[in-house]
Amino acid sequence: MKIAVAGTGYVGLVAGVCFAEKGYDVTCVDVDENKIEMMRQGISPIYEDGLEELMQKNNARGTLHFTTDHVAAYKDADAIFIGVGTPEMPDGSANLSYIATVSRQIAESVEKDCLVVVKSTVPVGTNDKVEQFIKDFLVHDVKVEVASNPEFLAQGTAVHDTLHAARIIIGTESKEAEALLKKIYEPFGLPIVSVKRRSAEMIKYACNDFLALKISYMNDIANLCELVGADITDVAKGMCYDERIGSRFLNAGIGFGGSCFPKDTKALKFLAREHGYNLRTVEACVAVNSDQKTRLFEKAKDRMISFSGLKVAVLGLTFKAGTDDLREAPSIDNIKLLLQAGADIYAFDPKGETRAKQIFPEGKLEKGTMNYVSSPLEALDQANICFVFTEWKEMKELTPADFKNNMHTPLVYDGRNLYSPEAMKQNGVEYYSIGR
Repeated sequence: MKIAVAGTGYVGLVAGVCFAEKGYDVTCVDVDENKIEMMRQGISPIYEDGLEELMQKNNARGTLHFTTDHVAAYKDADAIFIGVGTPEMPDGSANLSYIATVSRQIAESVEKDCLVVVKSTVPVGTNDKVEQFIKDFLVHDVKVEVASNPEFLAQGTAVHDTLHAARIIIGTESKEAEALLKKIYEPFGLPIVSVKRRSAEMIKYACNDFLALKISYMNDIANLCELVGADITDVAKGMCYDERIGSRFLNAGIGFGGSCFPKDTKALKFLAREHGYNLRTVEACVAVNSDQKTRLFEKAKDRMISFSGLKVAVLGLTFKAGTDDLREAPSIDNIKLLLQAGADIYAFDPKGETRAKQIFPEGKLEKGTMNYVSSPLEALDQANICFVFTEWKEMKELTPADFKNNMHTPLVYDGRNLYSPEAMKQNGVEYYSIGR
């Protein structure tokens, strides 16, 4: 069976590589020739554990191909998976222009009956429009059906999440489309939940927004814990034994980032308002997360007279460990504020530096300066203040003595609750975290 995948971001590339791993003849399509050439050489454009190894393996055995020629890729494919981006618009709605472009390319290219499968996260009802759009522009007399197959991968564990998913969600409007999708996923040996297209689209948003709500709830409780003298880590420990709640997504911190939660909460909020309904829980989640991102900066601002001319160590740039993605990362909001306040920033991240430099080039920026270093200790060296934004292993391995002995002023604002408040205090470190 021949499979084409439109888009080589997190969704498309991971899906394509995993389909190839299961033995399918897969062609991944992108418009960026440099990116395509890099992938032909077995170099992944994104950092994701295990992805590059699988790319190289399946490149070598001839099951994985990369091209900018969408006509050649789509014309005789049995199934075409759409994994292009649906970025957030200024009003919070999803930008479907890339979906539309690919849909028209498919319509003008396919020469045999095929199934188009939308993996991108799209508003409810989009798959109906995609199917009609393709039919409107079809060149050849072929049958094209559209199915929904939302992804549920987490960045940092995307390959594992695809090959060992808790379930596969498929949304179809015909038995033929359902049967073909089930056949495609048969080698994965995973549970399949088959529903209508619109239900599949809603499942994706409902899942992501529920997890975002869980994070924001814990952050809200953490902020209250600080005021009443409770410890959020103790609270979370007591909560996790309740099987109705579970243990995951209970860690308080500086808010969620990445390509999914921020965009999907705003998109569902927008969708609800379009239909005359206020999704109050999700609206509250968006507001809590927005405030949470800079909570530590505000604490530090109250503590300091000024940031001007101070050496500020920033540990962690990506929105989470295990990825090089900085989209909606709390570090970005805080670095902007620090630079505006005249801070000289020395930042360390094991994977995010290259992407960070596209946002914050080295040198003079605003009233401060941006510098990148090769280790946490280099960032801490003679620093006046330190912010921890990402829970990388390199940060977790730091000891209270590392802060005390290397910083000019051992003052630490920890957005990931990585260290013991008692141990920091005993070692002479002034330490602030979330909810403790």
